Amino acid sequence: MTTQIAELHIRRGEPGDAPREQVFNVPFEPGQSVLDALRWIRVHADPDLAFRFSCINANACKECMMQIDGKVGYACTARLVAGPMQVAPLANKALVRDLVTEIAPPEERLFR
Repeated sequence: MTTQIAELHIRRGEPGDAPREQVFNVPFEPGQSVLDALRWIRVHADPDLAFRFSCINANACKECMMQIDGKVGYACTARLVAGPMQVAPLANKALVRDLVTEIAPPEERLFR
């Protein structure tokens, strides 16, 4: 049996740097989420990949919001597909690093 692959094209970088695209091949199984793939990448390929998620804490839900194939969505509910997918940070938020953007309103931030 041939293992199917999901190919994630991830736009990453830090504030002030030119963004770069990095491609990761992830083993694909039907029903996986994009968040599953990002967690697999962090464990097996690149422990420095930055992204947010807080699935256990209902008060912090929505932390995994990012652009997936050009549309804003949640990595935890977006389904992974066999083949290429584009993943990028939110375009209208300040970049912190890789797929992490500033999500707290300015008046609620501890550090400005």
